[in-house]
Amino acid sequence: MKEISKTYDAKQFEDAIYKEWEAQKAFTPSDDPKKPGYSIMMPPPNATGTLHLGHATMLAIEDILVRFKRMQGFDALWLPGTDHAAIATQSVVEKKLQADGIKHPRKELGREGLLNEIRAFVEDSKATIRNQVRKMGASCDWSRERYTFGDDLNMAVNELFRMMF
Repeated sequence: MKEISKTYDAKQFEDAIYKEWEAQKAFTPSDDPKKPGYSIMMPPPNATGTLHLGHATMLAIEDILVRFKRMQGFDALWLPGTDHAAIATQSVVEKKLQADGIKHPRKELGREGLLNEIRAFVEDSKATIRNQVRKMGASCDWSRERYTFGDDLNMAVNELFRMMF
C-alpha cells in the first residue's frame, strides 16, 4: 500500500487537472435550449502587469456564483478577458523602455516602434494574467476570451461612437 504524503504539492496535480477540465470543455456552455442561461463577464483586469489580491477576491466570488448556477442546472458562461488600459499601459511601457536606456521612446522608436513594444508587453502581460486565473482554478470558458483592444471589440466601440456622433 502506497503511503500518502503528509504535505500537498499543488504543482504535482493542479495544472494537469485544469488542463483536463479544459480538454473536456467543462466550462463551455452546452447551448441547450432547455436550460436557462446565466452569464458573467469577468471585469477585465488591465494588461499592465499582474493580478493583485482584489482581483483574486473578485475571481473567487464570480467563480462561486457561476459554479453554483451550473449546479442549479443553468447553462452558465463565465467570459474571461483583459483590458488594454491604453494610457496606463503606454505609460508602463515607456517607463520600462526608459529604464532600459531609451530616454525618449516616442521619438526614438516612432509610432509603430512604440506600438510594437506595447503589443509585445501586452501579450506577455495577458499570458501572465491567464496563467494566474487558471492557477486559481477559475471556471472560465477560455474559448471565448476577449481583449478590449481586439479587432472585434475595437470595431464595435468605433461603431458605437459613430452612432452616438
